Amino acid sequence: MSDKSLTVEQLAIPARDNPCAAPIKVGFVSLGCPKNLVDSEVMMGLLARAGAQLTARAEDADVIVVNTCSFIDRAQRESVDTILEMSKLKTEGSARKLVVAGCLVERYRDEIPKNIPEVDAVVGTGELENILAAAGLTPASAGNSNSPFVILESRPEGDARLAQGRFSRESWDGAIADLPNYLYDDTTPRVLATPKHSAYIKIAEGCDHPCSFCIIPQLRGKFRSRRFESVIAEAQRLARSGVREITLIGQDTTCYGEDFALKDGLALLLEKLAAIPDLRWIRFLYAYPNKINGRLLETIAAHENICSYIDVPLQHASASVLKRMKRGGGAELFLRSIEKMRRTIPDLTLRTSFIVGFPGETEKEFEELCDFVREAEFDWMGAFGYSDEEGAVAHRLEKKVAARDIERRRKRLMQIQRQISKKRKRALVGKQFDLLLEGVSEETELLLEGRTAMHAPEIDGKVFVNDVREGGDVRPGEFYCCEIAEAHDYDLVARIL
Repeated sequence: MSDKSLTVEQLAIPARDNPCAAPIKVGFVSLGCPKNLVDSEVMMGLLARAGAQLTARAEDADVIVVNTCSFIDRAQRESVDTILEMSKLKTEGSARKLVVAGCLVERYRDEIPKNIPEVDAVVGTGELENILAAAGLTPASAGNSNSPFVILESRPEGDARLAQGRFSRESWDGAIADLPNYLYDDTTPRVLATPKHSAYIKIAEGCDHPCSFCIIPQLRGKFRSRRFESVIAEAQRLARSGVREITLIGQDTTCYGEDFALKDGLALLLEKLAAIPDLRWIRFLYAYPNKINGRLLETIAAHENICSYIDVPLQHASASVLKRMKRGGGAELFLRSIEKMRRTIPDLTLRTSFIVGFPGETEKEFEELCDFVREAEFDWMGAFGYSDEEGAVAHRLEKKVAARDIERRRKRLMQIQRQISKKRKRALVGKQFDLLLEGVSEETELLLEGRTAMHAPEIDGKVFVNDVREGGDVRPGEFYCCEIAEAHDYDLVARIL
């Protein structure tokens, strides 16, 4: 299968089908973010429980599932290209069915099979249980009476923004009006596609924020949290199975629990998770700036197994651009917040991301962003060119920035960050850290590869290991003390002590 395919180990999930029948082989290609990956893991769990056999080789699969991303134009193109690539295995290989799932379905439900006739079925982000019928394991059904999902209520903010048209799909040809409205729980079967020692837990789904550049609310629905006890139960089960690192995800993890009137929900959840034996690293991604309060910071600082790591996408630093983005804030406010974070949490690792070329962004506003990045000195930073998405409020804005200027600004911002990163990485040389060993490096078999608590899975730089103590027997998935020997722009080289 392509390099986006999922390598999984078939878990001992009881099958319901006739054990004498040859199992249907299903292969998955999961694109996009970790939230999409969890959806793929849930669909694989449902299929495995129903008797399907999961395979990492598309050429061996009877059914191929492509779980797509549709957040920005580049992700949409990658999704379409992957569907076309997999369609060849149906027309030229042994695959009998091609199923398309995920965000692209919410955006182009009717258009996908119309333009790519090799596609046999589509499964939206709110229809994961329909994967069974799509794969031919159960009859198609309009009802969801046996759904393993728990339907949850939304926040008042979500209801208000629904009335304001925030979730409208009227401009999308082929999209259905109904929004996704449920979320998996701890009883839902799930097959992990991550290494045995690491797992994501989706604690919330959907988004109520009014960001004018974003169509995630239309793709994923209103914000809704999983029940507190459900998240804890899943984390406990994962820890018993050997998982040592858990990463909490959601469109906005810092709003966790607000839909059932839980104050400081994320902080309370982190405290409870920190008490689970054998969980060595706990972190959360996708924080919203104005939701990072003192209670949350103090909770992170108070627990050794909660990583001193905050991922807070700020999107811009110019107050005027942020106002057009319908986010609020600005450089001065953000700098005060960052100072508080670093004062409260010693050795904090701070990650953010920005959008350049938002409609109307002037050179002066872009320079404000550059100055802010120089002053803030983030440990990790991503920069993305504005993507003009139909259905987003910003799509209707005038004064669009030319594509060449967007790319020029993106490259310049990343050049600034590269110098900051190089300086901050050099300061780590000679220091010792706990290292989670991942295994042989993807770059070369001559090196091992791992991560420290400063490195979230998949998105941050790498730690290459070129020296292991004499006679040392090291194994992937285990923690070791390492010393940083070299620093590059984004990556580190370490020796295991």
